Amino acid sequence: MTRRIWLCLLAVLAALLTACGPNSGSGGGEIVVTTNILGDVVRNVVGDAAPVRVLMQPNADPHSFGVSAQDAAAMNDAALIVYNGLGLEENVTRNVETAKAQGVPVVAVGDHIDPVDYVEGDSAGMADPHFWTDPQRMIAAVDVIEETVHNEVDGIDGEALARNAERYRAQLRELDKAMTDGFAEIAPERRKLVTNHHVLGYLAQRFDFEVIGAVVPSGTTLAAPSASDLQSLVGAIESARVPAIFVDSSQPDKLARVLAEDAGVQVRIVSLYSESLSPPGSSGATYLDMMRANTDAIVTGLR
Repeated sequence: MTRRIWLCLLAVLAALLTACGPNSGSGGGEIVVTTNILGDVVRNVVGDAAPVRVLMQPNADPHSFGVSAQDAAAMNDAALIVYNGLGLEENVTRNVETAKAQGVPVVAVGDHIDPVDYVEGDSAGMADPHFWTDPQRMIAAVDVIEETVHNEVDGIDGEALARNAERYRAQLRELDKAMTDGFAEIAPERRKLVTNHHVLGYLAQRFDFEVIGAVVPSGTTLAAPSASDLQSLVGAIESARVPAIFVDSSQPDKLARVLAEDAGVQVRIVSLYSESLSPPGSSGATYLDMMRANTDAIVTGLR
């Protein structure tokens, strides 16, 4: 066998071994992001410096969405996986752990934003993963995303990354001020929130609201209320004279409407973009848009 043939065989063997390695999926070195809210943030920070794949589709529920075989392969071949953490992506954590075990860098953003625990309901004592309702914590999220991408993604343009991150932080600071100004229209005694599940804890902490309760007294949409839960919440609504129940725009509001009828008072059902972005062209298509829309909806519902 000639030397040229030997060299060709060795080249083929090396290519096969590379293809069968731990990061041989179809992702092509993408930054893979689990939720569409964080996906929008990552795209703003990364810009054109690296490709970004977002797994969760618009109007999906982060507690229940799963990934396709193609997405799972992309995770195993990712340059970096960015996920919310704190138990949010209940059906995707296994895929994240599998990719991590194969050597893919991962970052749970929720671990770095000073998380708080639920204080009541079925999830009391557990970390609340819905930190995006506080724009100041999203500034902290940008910090950790920028640092992790810079450290883990090969060939990234650090200067462009820094410019993008600072530009987006400035927009988040503007959002925080706009929300503060908007909520100033609501009298302190009317800053009381009832939601379809516990999702606005960080917003309440940041902007001085009181969470009266939730139709589903849990931090996940996969739970269900008992008859005693509903009865207890009806009493709280009547006592606090809450004028509105806020439900996620992508989730059925049947329970909230039943509760409103059982309460025997005039309670409006108001939709929020609480768990997911909406399709392009709609009022909740980006994180900044969804938070502005939510601010307007809360002000209208409680004013």
